[in-house]
Amino acid sequence: MQIDEQKLVETVKRLLAKGKGILAADESNSTADKRLESFGIATGEEMRKKFRHLFLCAPGIEAYLSGVILYDETFWSENCEGAQFRTALADCGILPGIKVDTGAKDMPGFPDEKLTVGLDDLAERAKKYFDAGAKFTKWRAVIKIDAEKNLPTTECITANAEALARYARIVQEIGLVPIIEPEVLLDGKHDLKTSEKITTIVVSTIFEKLAEAKAYLPGLILKTSMVINGNQNTDESSPAEVA
Repeated sequence: MQIDEQKLVETVKRLLAKGKGILAADESNSTADKRLESFGIATGEEMRKKFRHLFLCAPGIEAYLSGVILYDETFWSENCEGAQFRTALADCGILPGIKVDTGAKDMPGFPDEKLTVGLDDLAERAKKYFDAGAKFTKWRAVIKIDAEKNLPTTECITANAEALARYARIVQEIGLVPIIEPEVLLDGKHDLKTSEKITTIVVSTIFEKLAEAKAYLPGLILKTSMVINGNQNTDESSPAEVA
């Protein structure tokens, strides 16, 4: 299937508009409920709607947001004023997006490593989102660093890179811009140099696989993770070192 390259580039330009950002509002229902519980607030669909309404319907957000990544429940539901969240965002010039991976699962044969899944029915799901007004998507992979366990493995990096590349090509054919998020986790004792090394390998592998999958590079967005010390490392890098 052909890719509408011009349409993808136009969406990318809108998402990367100067002075604006993309809001990640794609936390799952269970995570949203845990957040509410932590403040002693009742949980459930109605309370999640009210919680999401607070920031997705705040006056003037269009001056600061170019797009919002939504969770499936939010994408299809109405805000507290009776309008669909995705429609209300679009009406004020904010592009609605959607998280399309179905989670990071234990990778068989590779203890402590995860493989993000959701490719099997992705084309069908993405088409429904596109028809309902979505303009972009997100897929997140997680890579763990643990020198004592020789993590990450090449197999884990490659498997996640291949999944990200296939995801990108699938949604681009439908007309959606893919945000690619290879998150190198901050958990661990690793230092800045190790973080830089692993992040470089991960991103390089992903772009090799994107080329193999014939994804259109100007029509996608790479969401990088921060290259910093692990959260159990007592050294603290300066902003200049991180940069």
